[in-house]
Parts: sequence; structure tokens; C-alpha cells
Amino acid sequence: SSTMNVQNQLVAVANGKLQEKMPVSNDKTSYTWAVENPINNYNIIPYIGNYVNFSEKFLGLKGELDLDYWVLDYNLEKAKDYLPAEVHNALNSFEYWFGPYPFYEDGYKLIETEHLGMEHQSAVAYGNHFKPGYRGRDLSGTGWGLKWDFIVVHETGHEWFGNNISTNDLADMYVHESFTNYSETLFVESMFGKEAANEYNYGIRSGIQNQQPIIPSSYGVNAQGSGDMYPKGGNMLHSIRHSINNDQLFRNILAGLNFTFYHQTVDGSEIQNYISKKAGYDFSSIFEQYLTTTQIPELQLHLNEDTMEVSYKWENVVEGFDLPLVLKNKEETLRFIPSTIWQKMKVTNAQRKLLEPSSIEKMYYIAVKKLQTLNN
Repeated sequence: SSTMNVQNQLVAVANGKLQEKMPVSNDKTSYTWAVENPINNYNIIPYIGNYVNFSEKFLGLKGELDLDYWVLDYNLEKAKDYLPAEVHNALNSFEYWFGPYPFYEDGYKLIETEHLGMEHQSAVAYGNHFKPGYRGRDLSGTGWGLKWDFIVVHETGHEWFGNNISTNDLADMYVHESFTNYSETLFVESMFGKEAANEYNYGIRSGIQNQQPIIPSSYGVNAQGSGDMYPKGGNMLHSIRHSINNDQLFRNILAGLNFTFYHQTVDGSEIQNYISKKAGYDFSSIFEQYLTTTQIPELQLHLNEDTMEVSYKWENVVEGFDLPLVLKNKEETLRFIPSTIWQKMKVTNAQRKLLEPSSIEKMYYIAVKKLQTLNN
């Protein structure tokens, strides 16, 4: 629990639920807030300001969830008109993909702040000015990012990845940020469909720097990897999802992570192993490639027009890199697993259309190179 004594004209808000409010002197009031669930120390936060609040209920997977909004007094009407729909949309989407909100006992609060946002558990900091986008910007450059409130969605996504599942070492911070970045793509899909989600995910690649790996070179020294853990991590997960090619299974994996590691601290390797085990495919080389190197895998393709045989292999990859590719449209599906040596397969004229580099690159975070002649 946390107790704050503040001037009477101010209000103090913190994680969890209000336990007690009482005068401590003529001009000061004491507020005591408490959480029932485990909480990371970096998620504990005191908010003090000219706050007013309004509240409502969300009917979710575990019953009634208390929703509270604490905003500065002059923003009350604006907040009432704007925030509830954004929050309901986010919670509906994430309970669908990730399972129940992990902190029903502590409620869910959005609290207005001057800074942009932070995933303080059950007391999310909100500073996005009651407007869609990321302070008015669309990080994907596609238009989809201007149709919803980035801070409500991203910071709420952290309640599952970061707050429910937390990492033991800062080096594995991608577990928090890659999955929460990907929650944006899943949210876009919930609201606007698969094509929009593919476009959004592809669009955020513009933010990838590829100057340093997502995982730093050392564990145990409080080292944190590069900011690529956001858009590159989200693209890695989208690529793995397309490889699995079974959305029900993929959704079961995401919800299964939150069930299996409920209120736990983990190593990144545990998350990776769980995904591989449940998917029935060893993705370890794929995680190694995207998390520990800055190399973008290159798929080399060559089509022999006479025999209608496609030769294919990976370049610019770690040893053993074996990301399966599933390419499909309404009529055709092509599944193959390139390696670092040339392999061949026969294709029909209809399947050949699936090998268009731009359409492959939109699904997978790879570069596709069509070769005119085959080099050995």
C-alpha cells in the first residue's frame, strides 16, 4: 500500500484501489491506495494533482472490472466523451488475444499526466491529449495509426506483457516491448481487419534502425538493448505468426503465455521455448537472428521458366536459420522452408504469382532478391 498526505485542494492517486481518505490536519488530507496483486517496483507511482474522476464497469472475461479515469478538472468533459470507447476497444481486443486482464482485483485506471505515457500497473499514465495517434502522429505512416489512441492501446497492452509477465533481466526487455508493440497490430486487426493490420505492421518498419541488436551482449549488468525492440520485435512476431499459419493456434500461444507465466518473472528464453513448443516448430534460430543480430534475412529466388522450378535459399542469416514461409492468396498456398543451401520446388503458374517480392516482404520482415541467373 502507499499513503500520501497532500494539501486539501489536491488529490493523490496511486496503484490499485483507494483504501482510505482522511483528514490529517486542517489543510492536509491522507490518501491510502493498495494493490492485491504482485507489482514491479518500477510500476509503483504517486500521482498528485487537481484530479477529478469518473468511473464505469467493463464486463470482461472474469466478470465486472472497475474502470476509473482520473483527469485534471478542466478536462473532465473532454475525457468523458473520448476515453471510455478507447479503453473498451483496447480491453475487448486484448482479452480476445491474450486472455483476461491480469489485475481484476485492483481495477483499471487511466490517470492524466504531463508526460506521454507509462504502463504503471492498474494506474496507467496517460498524456496523449485526448486525441488519436501518437501525439497526433501515425508511427506507421499508413493512416491506420490515426484511428485510435496510441497511448491507451500501447500502455494497456503492457498490463499483459511487462506487468503480468515480467523479465528477470533488463536485457530481455523485448518480452515487454516487442509483444506490446505487436499488441498494436492485433488491435488494428480487431478494429479494422487483417489487411489493415498487415499494413500497419509493415508501416512501422520505418522506425527500425538496425544499428544494434535488440538483446545487448551481456546479462546481469542492467544493460538494455536497442529501441528496435519495439518495431523490429513486433515485425519478428508478425513473421512468426505468418509462419505458423494458424491464427487460432497463435492466439492460444499468446493467451497461454499469460496463463502459464501469470504474475511471474521470467527469462526471455522461457518465452521463446514456450512459443516453439506450442507451435510444434523450433523457432530458436529465428529469435537468434532478429534479437541478437542486425542482419535482415535475404531470400534469394530464381525461377527457371522452362521447367517452372524455383530455386531458393537464405543469405545474410545466422547458422541454421530456417524460417518457414507460407505464401497465400484466396486461391493458392505455398509452404516451404529455405535453408542456406539451394533447394528447388516445382510451381504452377498460379503459385508463381505468390513469389512477388513486395507481397512476401509485406508478410515477413525479410528482403527478397530475384536472381536472373543462378549462382552456385
